[in-house]
Amino acid sequence: MVKQTTIKSEISLTGVGLHTGKEVQMTFKPAPINNGFTFVRVDLEGCPIIEADANYVVNTQRGTNLEKLGVKIQTSEHVLAAFVGCDVDNVIIELNESEPPIMDGSSKYFVEAIEKVGVEEQEAERKYYTVKEVISFTDESTGSEIIVMPSDEYQVTTMVDFGTKVLGTQNATMKHISEFKKEIADARTFSFLHELETLLDNGLIKGGDLNNAIVYVDKDISDATMENLKVAFGRDHIAVKENGILDNLTLHYPNEAARHKLLDVVGDLALIGIRIKGKVIANKPGHFVNTQFAKKMAKIIKIEQKNQIPVYDLHKEPLMDIHKIMAMLPHRPPFLLVDRILEMSDTHVVGLKNVTMNENFFVGHFPDAPVMPGVLIVEAMAQTGGILVLSTVPDPENYLTYFMKIDNVKFKHKVLPGDTLIFKCDLISPIRRGICHMQANAYANGKLVAEAELMAQIAKKQ
Repeated sequence: MVKQTTIKSEISLTGVGLHTGKEVQMTFKPAPINNGFTFVRVDLEGCPIIEADANYVVNTQRGTNLEKLGVKIQTSEHVLAAFVGCDVDNVIIELNESEPPIMDGSSKYFVEAIEKVGVEEQEAERKYYTVKEVISFTDESTGSEIIVMPSDEYQVTTMVDFGTKVLGTQNATMKHISEFKKEIADARTFSFLHELETLLDNGLIKGGDLNNAIVYVDKDISDATMENLKVAFGRDHIAVKENGILDNLTLHYPNEAARHKLLDVVGDLALIGIRIKGKVIANKPGHFVNTQFAKKMAKIIKIEQKNQIPVYDLHKEPLMDIHKIMAMLPHRPPFLLVDRILEMSDTHVVGLKNVTMNENFFVGHFPDAPVMPGVLIVEAMAQTGGILVLSTVPDPENYLTYFMKIDNVKFKHKVLPGDTLIFKCDLISPIRRGICHMQANAYANGKLVAEAELMAQIAKKQ
């Protein structure tokens, strides 16, 4: 079992946002299990939280930008890539502006900060999504495509082709996440001269300087453009190197552009919200295609998890048999709808009911085509959840359980005589003052047959 991880202590970095040009302080803080990556705007009232979630992506021009309830986080990808690359699962990222500092245009300084404080294991198992078949997304307008195929571990390959002689065609591959820190993290962002001119004219790189971007010169530089570049970046001299880039810096790798695109893919796919066991191949990747693919993956995973049928050993001695259930629940036949409790923890409970032709409700529902009433399936789920909430008091026999609310009820398949119903109830929030809010699912024949959000309260018998 691989356990979840977080950082050992908090650490802060300061710098300038590339597009905002504003000084920003960013602090990484340890986070609890199952937190994932969350951004916190400490400069705004209430310190609003924006989860690193593909569904919050609102714009992908010059970076992956998130927005939740009007609160924005710009250019999130380099920070997220650093945490994935350092094998960290849960972190709180506090910002006093909308955009993390650009630093040198890579993930290098974020990785160094993570390594400085160290990483520690947490008491929870890391969750993975194992890719079982090829999943793809194509941007028809650009020809960009991302696919993921089955693999025992997370691998990424990027292929870059901008149709320019100065950059040419480049490839980069990460065969194991452990390669990220040394092979990918210091690959810097890049731009073409024609893009740079447009960005400068529109004031879109206010925090930029020639130390945080590789500039590929894909056109002749006029004297006027050269003077504008000198002014914009505060330099007395700018020239073009033999390899076609401005002389502000030296390439770390001949294929640094492809490596940075790989870095972006890792950061953008962190928005899926779960670790992937699969090989990603990205042809001409960009933030739009990356995040659209992340949204597609997140949707597929959500559907699969929702329909994933838990497997239990029905021959194993139950945690509670019918006698123990009746000692706790006030219900009695024919309205006692749970036969066994298979397992229970502080946050969940699993129950079972064998549906037989002898059930009294089949007499009238329907005599010639018997179907278990949906309302009784919901009642059975509630009784299973009642076991969970009653287990929190020392004298459950002195309490009754009452429904407070039922939401989002869905019936997906018929339940017939001979079926074995499994009920799984998970707490949505901790039990407080005897109030239990839970997600309840019912399964039969390897399918999800019903689901509902239930809220109930226990009260002492009068």
